[in-house]
Amino acid sequence: MSDRPVPIVGPVPDGADPDAYDRLRRRVLWSLPTGLYVVGSRAGARRNLMTISWVTQLAMDPKLVGIGVEATSLTHELLEEGGVFALSLLPRAERAVVRRYAKPVRDVAVDDASGTGTMQGLAVHRGSTGAPVLDVAVSWLDCEVRHVLALGSHTLFVGEVVDCATTAPGDGAGGEGGVLRMEDTRMNYGG
Repeated sequence: MSDRPVPIVGPVPDGADPDAYDRLRRRVLWSLPTGLYVVGSRAGARRNLMTISWVTQLAMDPKLVGIGVEATSLTHELLEEGGVFALSLLPRAERAVVRRYAKPVRDVAVDDASGTGTMQGLAVHRGSTGAPVLDVAVSWLDCEVRHVLALGSHTLFVGEVVDCATTAPGDGAGGEGGVLRMEDTRMNYGG
């Protein structure tokens, strides 16, 4: 562990203690309601699944979803090359799943012809775009990238929903437990 202090990012109001203000700002940003999802990406024969929290619907006509992806990640590379992603929405009971995809996937056993197999030991299938979808997902969105906006440490990929499905009865919101959220775990990201 380094003894170097974490650099403060962004402006600090006049008269505020920089360290105290930075801690406060991070706590407030972490308190924003945030879902936890797994995003699948693919470029050619390369596939990845990654835990992601920065996700939002951006437009209704067309149906657009934005995802914030770290610029140095494998998923970022695959999104730039492949131009597709599938967003798996998980039931709250499956909170342990997101830890499997905090690092690039090494254990991939997917049949190229059928698009079915496993990634990090969990069953996947291919969405209509070719991006992997977790079978455990309560619902999923399959998207083609329409816009890309570099934002420093992260890039906003805007995808148009070209396919979706749900395994949950009713609205696809995960039943009584709902869809997994950041507060269901000990994870935090951002700020």
